[in-house]
This record gives sequence, C-alpha cells and structure tokens, in this order.
Amino acid sequence: MPGSGRSRPGRGRNVNYFNYFTEIEDAFIRRRGKHLLLSPIDWALIEGWQKMGVPLHVAIRGIETVFDNFEANPRPRAIKSLMFCREEVEARFQEWLASQAGRSVEAGDEKARPGFTIEAIREHIERAASALDTVKSEGLREACERAAARLRILGDEVTSDFETVDKALNDIEEFLDNAMLSDQDNVHLKKVEGEVKAQLSSYKKEMAKEAYENTFRLMLLKRLREEAGIPRLGLFYL
Repeated sequence: MPGSGRSRPGRGRNVNYFNYFTEIEDAFIRRRGKHLLLSPIDWALIEGWQKMGVPLHVAIRGIETVFDNFEANPRPRAIKSLMFCREEVEARFQEWLASQAGRSVEAGDEKARPGFTIEAIREHIERAASALDTVKSEGLREACERAAARLRILGDEVTSDFETVDKALNDIEEFLDNAMLSDQDNVHLKKVEGEVKAQLSSYKKEMAKEAYENTFRLMLLKRLREEAGIPRLGLFYL
C-alpha cells in the first residue's frame, strides 16, 4: 500500500499518488486518536475519490467535519473506518463542483498539477514499459507486450500537451484492466472475486449499488495488478 515504510513528501510539492493517499490516511489517523491502519476497502475508497477528481483539500475537510460532528455528539459506535466519512466527503465534492462551475482552473489547483516535464514523463513511461516486460503471467503476456509497445511509441512522441498524454496512458491502463479481467485463469479470478466480496460484505448494505460495484472493481483490479506486477500508468502516479 502507498505510504508503507516511506518518508512523506513535503506538503508544498505537487499532489501526486503518494501525497494524495498518505495525506488522507494521516488526516484520518490523526483524528482517530490512535494508530489504525487503513483497510483495503479504505484504500479502494481513496482511489475512487482520486478517480472522481475529489481535490485533496475537499477530502480532508470532509473527514475533519465528520470527526468534529462526532466529537460534538459522541455515539457508542466509534469511527473505525474511512467508509464512515464517505457520504460527507462526496457531498462536499458535489458542493465544490457546483462552486467551480464556469470558473477556469486557477494556478496551483490540484487538478492542474503543474510541474510536469517531458523528460519526467518519458522516464515514467519507460519505467512502466520495463515493468510490463517482466510480467510473468502467461495469460497476460500478450497484453503486456502490446501495452509496453504502445507505451514506448507514446514515450517517443510525448509533447507538452499533458492532458492528451494522460488520456493516452489511461487508455492503455484500461486495456490492461480489461485483460486482467478477461485473460486471467478463471478459477483464480473467481477465488480473488470471492475474497474481495468477503472483505466488502459488512459494508454492502450501507453502500449504493453503484458505489459498491465501483469499490469492488477497484479492489479486484488492485489485487490482480499487485499479483501480476502491473504498474499504474496515469500521470497522477508519476
């Protein structure tokens, strides 16, 4: 999981994959009042927020509000999971989206993520392609070879149009995601699906169908990705 055994980057740096996850984790653990590792479900929830485009400050403010309200009106049931904060964070995100309607992205906004360079992106792409070269899963071998070839072509053609580059990377990642879900050994895939469903079982009743299905897919892909050694590709993971 992100954040294991690594020092935290400074708060003034661009928000990247590591910052986003660890800052949210730190905010939750700090307010929780005791050391409590996030569960795979919590990590999937954070990844879902990242994919939705929830800004870091919005997520943290939502978490702070939940704990503020809890402390003002204590209840017997303690806040043990980040899932307890999901509704507040996503409600604040909708409010933030409404406030941004018609406004251009301001300098320094997290979604703009300034500071990318062509050289850094090329290095990121080559690292990803090299990692795909080492994937040992026979069922994924062809898909990884094709993805690595597409990445190297993209790396040769990188321009300063980072939005287009990011879209191309996400397209290749989606291709790999589909391969992991369709080209895996079916028995193994069913086994992992069962394990993920078991992890989510106690939360299913509290989640809307769409939220449950999205979280299930994120957790399933995370497991399959980690098992195969397939890297994340988008510029968010730079």
